[in-house]
Amino acid sequence: MNLAWIICAAVLLAAGPAAAQEGGKTISRTAISLGTATPGGGFPLYGNAFAEAMNAADPSIAIEPRNTKGSNENIPLLEKGELDIALVAGEPAYEAFMGIGRPATPLKILTAMYSSPGMFVVRADSPYRTIRDLAGQPVAFGARGSGLPILSRYVLDGIGLKQDDDFKSIYLDRAGDGPAMVQDGRAAALWGAGIGWPGFAAVASSPGGARFIAPDAGEIARIRAKHAFLKPLTVPAGSYPNQAEAINSVGSWSFVLTRADLPDDIAYRLARTLHGVEAALCKKLPQACETTAASTVAAAPKQELIHPGVMRYLREIGVVK
Repeated sequence: MNLAWIICAAVLLAAGPAAAQEGGKTISRTAISLGTATPGGGFPLYGNAFAEAMNAADPSIAIEPRNTKGSNENIPLLEKGELDIALVAGEPAYEAFMGIGRPATPLKILTAMYSSPGMFVVRADSPYRTIRDLAGQPVAFGARGSGLPILSRYVLDGIGLKQDDDFKSIYLDRAGDGPAMVQDGRAAALWGAGIGWPGFAAVASSPGGARFIAPDAGEIARIRAKHAFLKPLTVPAGSYPNQAEAINSVGSWSFVLTRADLPDDIAYRLARTLHGVEAALCKKLPQACETTAASTVAAAPKQELIHPGVMRYLREIGVVK
């Protein structure tokens, strides 16, 4: 009987909610798996801050970040139910929602994360000044499976360039490998996106310093004329070391997506907890200051893509009617 009881208890712990002690009481905790990306990139940084803030605020949930290959792996893992929630860049999310190159996904939006203006970083002593200057050069376009190479393809296509034909494209196994390649000359530039992106911060903080290359005003107009879903976005001055001026570019919003069958009550609890700790999350990570209820409504391609449980909370607080 003792052996049977032990086996039964083990099964329940594996399949059901975890438990935690708080104030001398045992609290049932719902375990929630969170897919991020490869180490060294922006998604693991955000995912860890997100989980820490949420777990501290709500003892009934236990969000567990997991490193993955990034957006292009997170989407099928969510669809198969192997993740509960995951971080997904704007471009692969858009393609999945719209059914571009694949059937439309039933996944839902939990929240908008942050805006991701795309640009290149080069060493400060680099001779390259424009995107076209980089043509023919080795360029690191981000980690395999991440959304960054998809964003760059749209941006380059908008100005008449092909990523794998006009550049010596490098795709990384680990996002954190890119900065060293720029610093030691193996890559002329590193493509990335966002404010506070670790790859940009690493190159900009190196002894020689860095410069950023983004589309100019004419190129932004051409990109948006061809790919209207990309939004004009700005990297404020001072976002990176020695970045004296604001940088205009284009990009999209990254999202926390949920599996299609995530129960409404869990999605509601996650939204309520998240937007109750917006200030705390902002203190943990500057780019997370954009993770707000209003941003979610503004960034979602369609409101019906937002999880019904999240919509219930957004209606309660008056963000949507």
